[in-house]
Amino acid sequence: MAKWVYGFRERHCEGRAEMRNLLGGKGANLAEMSRLGLPVPPGFTITTETLHLLLRQQRILSVRAEKKKSTKAVAAIERTVGAGFGDANNPLLVSVRSGARASMPGMMDTVLNLGSTTGRCGARQVVGRRALRLDSYRRFIQMYSNVVLDVGHHYFEEALELRKEDLGVHMDTELKSDDWRMVVAEYKKIVEKRTGNLSLEPREQLWGAIGAVFGSWMNQRAITYRRLHAIPESWGTAVTVQAMVFGKHG
Repeated sequence: MAKWVYGFRERHCEGRAEMRNLLGGKGANLAEMSRLGLPVPPGFTITTETLHLLLRQQRILSVRAEKKKSTKAVAAIERTVGAGFGDANNPLLVSVRSGARASMPGMMDTVLNLGSTTGRCGARQVVGRRALRLDSYRRFIQMYSNVVLDVGHHYFEEALELRKEDLGVHMDTELKSDDWRMVVAEYKKIVEKRTGNLSLEPREQLWGAIGAVFGSWMNQRAITYRRLHAIPESWGTAVTVQAMVFGKHG
């Protein structure tokens, strides 16, 4: 069976710079930096070959073996960072990003801050005031809902503007913790109304995000960009899942 998941962490990596075609530019570079001992947040890359399989089978990440390998890779990140994926008090947050062998800036989708169900960021991930943590969480809800669930950004922006109008403020930074808590609750209502469900289980969110980022290889932006820059569709993209940590790893 082909190897689909390549992990990387400081001084330990399963990939290398020469594997750009398989790991994409982002995955290959992160693997090489890890191999050299640079302080790179740990993560794993799912290969471009996985996308080819998904496109052929017309389904997104229902491959049992891929999920099993990804689950083990998440566990390795948890051990390295010292946080738990979905943990209520000290959650591991991850980014889910595309990485083709040729740079395609802004053409494919990204999901950030995935892994918290409450807006916490954990004692080891110092992010500042609770208001900032809740603001980050509402940004995740908006990004995830748009990328994975196809809920338009404008619904969320309108809700935020109405909340600021009610409070008589003009800047996002003027909102306090209780204000952001109400905005988060309103965002969840928007998602439920538009989709019927917002899964709060981080692992389900992770599979949804990975599938959506893979799927964005075939969005209209990416198709047009490839045509303009003579990038073959057959190259595909890899997807990199990486810890979002603060302090040692930047």
